[in-house]
Amino acid sequence: MPSDHPFPLHDETTAPPAAAAALAATRKNFGMIPNLERVMASAPPLLEAYSKTWDLFDTTTLSAVERQVVYLVANFENDCAYCVPWHTLLAKKAGMSPEAIEALREGSRIPDEKLEALRVFTRSLIANRGKAVAADLESFFAAGYTPVQVLEVILGLAVKLMSNYTNSVAATPLDPQPRPYLWKKPVIPAREA
Repeated sequence: MPSDHPFPLHDETTAPPAAAAALAATRKNFGMIPNLERVMASAPPLLEAYSKTWDLFDTTTLSAVERQVVYLVANFENDCAYCVPWHTLLAKKAGMSPEAIEALREGSRIPDEKLEALRVFTRSLIANRGKAVAADLESFFAAGYTPVQVLEVILGLAVKLMSNYTNSVAATPLDPQPRPYLWKKPVIPAREA
């Protein structure tokens, strides 16, 4: 990224001092600093909020695979070519089936019924700007999810709002680790009414 780019890729030595601790923690946890966090470092409160919200989402009752479903649905719906490859890698590490990962990358039905209910509910919240559709909520509960998990999905979407929007405005370059999973949003045929 050129040095005169409005969204530089910082590290601990170039970031505003208030971002240094969050970048160091990211390096410790990930073994590197992803370009997303390097971009966010220009606004230390954003980086801190993102890091803390990510960590909080990890403490929810949703499993690691379920959290990746929420993340991948948001990444797909928000057309985040940076986040889909990263979360493809993270979903594989979490133990998600290859079929479910591919379905999420394509915006299609997940073979696992419970995860499919989570996908549909998450997508519905995004598509309806947070307005819960009663039928989707009922299906979510019928699949075994709880009212607490409705709220936890909202927390996951808050994480993705910060990352997807940042990547959109900054055109964040993809890191080497997820490059095998490059992604471009497929054209989805119009759904019949």
